Amino acid sequence: MKEARKTLIIWNLQLLADAGTLVNATGRYQNAYDASDYQAFDATNTLAAELKTFYDTELLENARPKLVYAQFGKKQPLPRGRGKTVEWRKWNTFAKAAQLTEGVIPTGQKFGLSYIRGEISQYGTYASITDQLEMHAYDDVILGAAEEMGASMAETQEYLIRQALMTGTNVLYADNLNADGSYKNTPTSPAAMGASAANGYAYLTPDVINKAVTKMKKNRVEPVNGRFYCVIHPSVAYDLRSNPDWVDYHKYAAVGELMNGEIGELHGVRFLESDFAPVLGGDTYQNKEGGVTYACFLFGKDGFGIIDPEAGAAQMIVHDKSEIGGPLNQFSTVGYKLESNGATLLYPERVLRIMVTSSYSGSDTAN
Repeated sequence: MKEARKTLIIWNLQLLADAGTLVNATGRYQNAYDASDYQAFDATNTLAAELKTFYDTELLENARPKLVYAQFGKKQPLPRGRGKTVEWRKWNTFAKAAQLTEGVIPTGQKFGLSYIRGEISQYGTYASITDQLEMHAYDDVILGAAEEMGASMAETQEYLIRQALMTGTNVLYADNLNADGSYKNTPTSPAAMGASAANGYAYLTPDVINKAVTKMKKNRVEPVNGRFYCVIHPSVAYDLRSNPDWVDYHKYAAVGELMNGEIGELHGVRFLESDFAPVLGGDTYQNKEGGVTYACFLFGKDGFGIIDPEAGAAQMIVHDKSEIGGPLNQFSTVGYKLESNGATLLYPERVLRIMVTSSYSGSDTAN
């Protein structure tokens, strides 16, 4: 009998696979078997947008909850290629009709319009992240930077809006009250406002709120969705919440859609809380005791305008170290830029600045 022969054939199945010839990586296409054989992204085939979209999302998600004032602005789109200036126009009103005299043609009234212009400017900032920090930090440094850039973007926008609103001349000063709540006097400037038993308390009280709403109604200001809204600082909210008529937002009879930062209601006015609400000091705004005062803004419909440029909306910009890190790829950058006019007052009577003090006036610092 012939001796049987056995042949052992070993197959390397990996040689039949093509998975490693071209691997989709974060910044390029590469060969897993030969790191030097790679192709850069091109205009047609690229994954860079996926990374940018992710960070753009982080920017907007972190910015959106902090934007309080922007909710009440009238958005004005600015198409690409139309310059940097927007013009808001409004018709002038007519006087009431006079009694006619039989057979006599009355004098006609003049008709016209007025306009207000706003211009956008560009703002931006960035941070550089070294390759060492990015590789060895316990947390995702790029993601963390993107999150904080979102907060910075919101603060920038809110600051620009509130500074523009501070230029309005429609102002109401809270009355100084005695400790028992009785009337003491009416200040006409921050320097005459008190925050103690000796000088009176110019706090945001229900009576001040009623006066503010009455002023808005006298000026024929249309509410926002049937209500007036007021943005206040947490220190002012502390005093207001102690009122027995205060209603927290979760106790509304009909909740409906809430504004960002909304905390409650008093006498038909919805209140929003923001630590970015103006806390004012210095020679111009300090109270009678040298402490800070607070600006609370009561909004009617479309009182100010915000330009929304088609090509200049908030944009997250992330450059990987392979793009911008120099000859040795030593750092990446994370930043954002935006174009904004801050705010342009369209109807000054629709934005009422209520100046008050609080029980924290002696300890808070200007912001």
